[in-house]
Amino acid sequence: MSTTDITALLPFIILAATTLIVVLVISFYRNHFITAMLTVIGHAAAIAVLPSLTHVTPLQVTPLMIIDDYSLFYIGLLTAASLIVTVLMYSYLQRREAQREEFYALLLIATIGSTVLVTSSHFITLFIGLEVLTVSLYGMIAYLFTNDRPLEAGIKYLILAAASSAFLLFGMALIFAETGTMLFSELAEKLAGGEDLRQVFILTGTGMMVVGIGFKLAVVPFHMWTPDIYEAAPAPVTAYLATVSKGGMFAILLRYFIELNVYTYETVFFVFTVIAILSMFIGNILALLQSNVKRILAYSSIAHLGYILVAFLAAGALAVEAVTFYLVAYFITSLGAFGIVGLLIYNEREPEDIQDYRGLYVHRPWLSAVFTAMMFSLAGIPLTAGFIGKFYVLTAGVSAALWVLVILLVVNSAIGLYYYLRIVITMYSSPEETGSPSGYLAQSISIAGGVVLAFLMITLVWLGVYPEPLIAIIQDIAGRLGG
Repeated sequence: MSTTDITALLPFIILAATTLIVVLVISFYRNHFITAMLTVIGHAAAIAVLPSLTHVTPLQVTPLMIIDDYSLFYIGLLTAASLIVTVLMYSYLQRREAQREEFYALLLIATIGSTVLVTSSHFITLFIGLEVLTVSLYGMIAYLFTNDRPLEAGIKYLILAAASSAFLLFGMALIFAETGTMLFSELAEKLAGGEDLRQVFILTGTGMMVVGIGFKLAVVPFHMWTPDIYEAAPAPVTAYLATVSKGGMFAILLRYFIELNVYTYETVFFVFTVIAILSMFIGNILALLQSNVKRILAYSSIAHLGYILVAFLAAGALAVEAVTFYLVAYFITSLGAFGIVGLLIYNEREPEDIQDYRGLYVHRPWLSAVFTAMMFSLAGIPLTAGFIGKFYVLTAGVSAALWVLVILLVVNSAIGLYYYLRIVITMYSSPEETGSPSGYLAQSISIAGGVVLAFLMITLVWLGVYPEPLIAIIQDIAGRLGG
């Protein structure tokens, strides 16, 4: 391995070294603040070195990993989201009587797995990165087992994730058995070269991979775990699941499908079309029936993955632009929404029912303003990043003449508007009883959490009003990947 290769791997080296340092510090001296600060510094350092790596990209580091502008962008996005979750979790754990420090080691390991995932150019790194991410999530979900719910959620995720990984691995094995390679570039050559390949093996293998990937993305019909896990896991962990976990998986799925031109397989295209339609309708309709805010956001996330699949099916550079911008907007809104849920924790319980937020505007006007902005962005209201993201998705769908999907996306956006506004109206409604506010409304907010929410709010509005700089960056990487 050359010096250039080592330079290109600096983000991974920094995150791995930070993990080791955190584990060693915990072994000798327990201090929540120091452990959290080391984790923040490690994330920040990994992000800081990314601009300096653009002069060595694109670079194939062994047959397993590709470091290019596309992977660097997603490494930065995933690491930044993990950094925000670190700060939110610090505020969350401060209110808990528990062993806090080990969580940060799990978080760092999960982030390493997600960043390895987005640089994969081989089935081996795809699987290893995904498993490193997933195994860490088992512990993160069940970390605060002060009651049975987080532990139950962790076990449920463990069993279902293991089953989905088996499907994914078997699908890879079938494709390898027929093509003799697991390298994406060689697979693309064999599929495009007109070799005498048995399509039943290729399609069956791809289908089994879709099952495994579908579970990680929580799209219909592989979504059943989502509401229970989202509800039971700590709110910052739920934010991590909704953003880093799904974002990393979607990034590698996009690279894989574009590089291998899987869109040419009509069966696969049809399957993803059906998944997109079902995810939009089932996600939104089930969200309408919920009164638990975290379950509403869980079903909402299923619908949003359906929206992203509309752009995904458009193929080409515009699809990469639309998917990437939408993911950035979705990251901001999900981190902000779940961050607020986590910051309002009272007596070691989160405000779950929608009525717990009644009168939030009276006692926490700035917090209700942030939550309102996040809901508006998820609904695709103008002047938010979510509006630009949804407009991008519609543009990609129209450009590819996916008229049915475009129409259904518009219909489902109207459905989603109802339950987002329901949360907003509840926050601005007068409390049912006069006098002292409930514990959730009276709970003080940590300075670190407040700073993070302010940053997310500013970024959300900035991207909704002036998205051109980010769009220019995304167009550059999209042109190289999807062009």
